[in-house]
Amino acid sequence: MQLITFLFIGALAGFAAGLFGIGGGLIIVPLLFFVFTQLGYDPEIVMHLALGTSLATIVVTSISSAMAHHKKQGIVWSVVRNLAPGMLLGSFFGAGIAALIAGSHLQIIIGVFVIWVAYQMLFASKPTEDLPPQLPSRLKQISAGAGIGVASAIFGIGGGSLTVPYLNHYRLVMQKAVGTSAACGLPIALAGALGFMFFGAKTQGDIANSIGYVHLYAFVGISGMSFLTAKLGAQTAHLLSALLLKRAFALMLLAVGLYFVFG
Repeated sequence: MQLITFLFIGALAGFAAGLFGIGGGLIIVPLLFFVFTQLGYDPEIVMHLALGTSLATIVVTSISSAMAHHKKQGIVWSVVRNLAPGMLLGSFFGAGIAALIAGSHLQIIIGVFVIWVAYQMLFASKPTEDLPPQLPSRLKQISAGAGIGVASAIFGIGGGSLTVPYLNHYRLVMQKAVGTSAACGLPIALAGALGFMFFGAKTQGDIANSIGYVHLYAFVGISGMSFLTAKLGAQTAHLLSALLLKRAFALMLLAVGLYFVFG
């Protein structure tokens, strides 16, 4: 039964990863939080376990999603190269920061953050699809990557909820922002997952089938299914208008944020 649950989560997360370039973490984290709670795991580490496992699955999901977006010429690789170094360092040390924060506090922090991002996408950003992109300098992109990496590890996401608005703010069209974000999810997820395994090795409690804050059975079930459905999500993204994609992305973030704050 647990395997079926993890496969279902993977199917949803993979499609969302390809569609929105988010790595799937904003789907995986709340669902794993609920599943792990129902399994009776220690409430103090449930959120950490959900975050670490989420990042581990995003390693696989981001590869599938990025491959699909690359075929559609939807990735700006020069931006990926600029953002990746900071993302690698930031995500690893962000996992260490998350390990020091109480689970209940993490839940509220994540919820408020996601609601804020949804608001920015719905109301604060202006349409930029008709203007040429105007990206910042390489140094500023590396610094932004570090900040996105830290936050992504704390929130257990592939960074899409930060990377997509960041790139869209600098006039990169939504489809390319989504594709580039999908590629950036790999360094974030890889470093973050290793960080949660490392920093959680001595504190995760007596959780069977886990390494640090990464649940192995959940990782296998979710990543296996999400690898398949991420391609379908990426193909769908290139069939939708930029404005519709942005609104759908923001509404999904809003729903997840409200769940964490009030759930």
